[in-house]
Amino acid sequence: MKSRNFLRRSSVFSAVLCGLSVAIAGGYGQRAWGQAPAQVPAQTQVPAQTPDGVQRGPVVDDKPDPTKRVRTDKEKFATNKAMKEELKGSYKTWVDQDVRWIITDEELSAFKHLSNDLERDQFIENFWLRRNPNPESPENEYREEHYARIAYANEHFAAGRSGWRTDRGHIYIAYGKPDNIDSHPSGGSYDRPMEEGGGNTSTFPFEIWHYRYLEGIGDNIDIEFVDTCMCGDYHMTIDRSEKDALKQVPGAGLTMAEEQGTAKKADRFTGGGLEQLGKGPGTENQESKQFDRLDRMAKLMAPPVIKFKDLESYMVTSKILSGPPFLFDVRSDYVKITNDTVLVPLTIQIHNKDITFNTKDGVSTGTVNILGRVSSLTNRPLYTFEDTVYANSPSELLTQEQQKQSIYWKALPLTPGLYKVDIVIKDVNNPDHVGTWRRSINVPKFDDDQLSHSSLILADLMERVPSKDIGAGNFVIGNTRIRPRVPAATTVPVIFHRGQNLNFWMQVYNLGIDDHSKQNGATIEYQISQVPDQGPNKLLFSQSELTNKLSPNADQVTLEKSLPLASLQPGKYMVSIKVNDGVKKQQFAESVPFTID
Repeated sequence: MKSRNFLRRSSVFSAVLCGLSVAIAGGYGQRAWGQAPAQVPAQTQVPAQTPDGVQRGPVVDDKPDPTKRVRTDKEKFATNKAMKEELKGSYKTWVDQDVRWIITDEELSAFKHLSNDLERDQFIENFWLRRNPNPESPENEYREEHYARIAYANEHFAAGRSGWRTDRGHIYIAYGKPDNIDSHPSGGSYDRPMEEGGGNTSTFPFEIWHYRYLEGIGDNIDIEFVDTCMCGDYHMTIDRSEKDALKQVPGAGLTMAEEQGTAKKADRFTGGGLEQLGKGPGTENQESKQFDRLDRMAKLMAPPVIKFKDLESYMVTSKILSGPPFLFDVRSDYVKITNDTVLVPLTIQIHNKDITFNTKDGVSTGTVNILGRVSSLTNRPLYTFEDTVYANSPSELLTQEQQKQSIYWKALPLTPGLYKVDIVIKDVNNPDHVGTWRRSINVPKFDDDQLSHSSLILADLMERVPSKDIGAGNFVIGNTRIRPRVPAATTVPVIFHRGQNLNFWMQVYNLGIDDHSKQNGATIEYQISQVPDQGPNKLLFSQSELTNKLSPNADQVTLEKSLPLASLQPGKYMVSIKVNDGVKKQQFAESVPFTID
């Protein structure tokens, strides 16, 4: 028995030595190529042995599970980079442009970690719902006001770049119109207040915006913007001495203390701190207020406070009524807000003769309810709006009132693409009198490198609006109230009367800016021509102007013209606008027909 056990142990020991000799030989062979010896897994050092004496090596899986494989640092970095690059197209534009100044860091981080477009669409919907001041309304006043502010900023604050990108545009979009603006567009002589050191100096162009109250920031907020380049590009500053054009000129623009010899101008640049105001009667406590100014600047640059955090998503559904046809006309226009957001005004025209009037106490009143909905091509509702239009008239003048039209206007911010628009109107005094309108609209995309334009709108009313109404309200685009004429059909020209004025409005986008002069250089030509039944058009009016006389430093200009029609005979006419950009070497022409009766 002992002999048998010894032989068994000797056999196993020999097998182990044999395995070790194979492993060592293999390691030596690897080192001969200048490589480090590879570690051999334990299961390969002692091959399995079957009862028949055949040795088997380790089992190798031909198709290993990739999810169980440990990734290298390089692979992890590439995966994270790919996830960040998924945010592209309209979603990237929405983050980088549309909501850049109002989205919080937490929201931005959450949005970037979404995995698919369905989640992103839901996020965007909830983003606006959280800010809706009236959750019971199908309209989101906050969103509409936000895009109106972007449109206003682009029109008024552009300076070699889009207005929304500028500091003034940032503050206007985030906080709205200031309560007061102290504007010095030409700079010039300036009497410093005592808290700035007193004395007289000359300044660069600057503006001070005053807000009585900003939630989350405080009361009586002054924000200063300075145009040190004299090119229309105002930047926000917390150094009130930055507007001083004589700050670097020895002996000029002295403060009161410097004039009296109790301080030197050189002291402004040696004391450190945020500002270089110089000493004066009201500057003793300036240094103690520096942290307050930094704190206020940080709060201003942060997104505005979200007032409505707990709102959940909702969907408004309305039953579409059917009944006898109630005819009405609809016009759609397109105005650029950002590269990927377009303002789409829908103008609805109802003929008063089709409205049922009720007369009471000598007053005849007609009431029409309007329901509208914009949907994607997959029938996903995007916007719903409801409103009521009233037509009132003394009963003795009802016949004249029935010869007029009632106009309703609704402007919606949409991204470029195809949409379906459904509109239903109902005669309240005749519930069975219902009209429907359904069309598809193709919202254009305005590319940065292409000279482009908004719709050319012919209007019977065009006027400046009060400051409180800028960027908001019916028929308001920017600082202009413009009421479009609505044709009876898409192929039918709009109609004007000889006693009216022909008003036309259009915006031109992406004008080239000369690298040397920092100004645009396009020529605009206006033409009015008569369209005879036969033969070529007859030119009646032509006028040209330069964009650098309208808004020299902007890449966007607004064209507004008004012409009396009393001298023109009834007939068919054409208004044309031609733009030739000498900087970009691009041009376009846009024409719209109209009729005088």
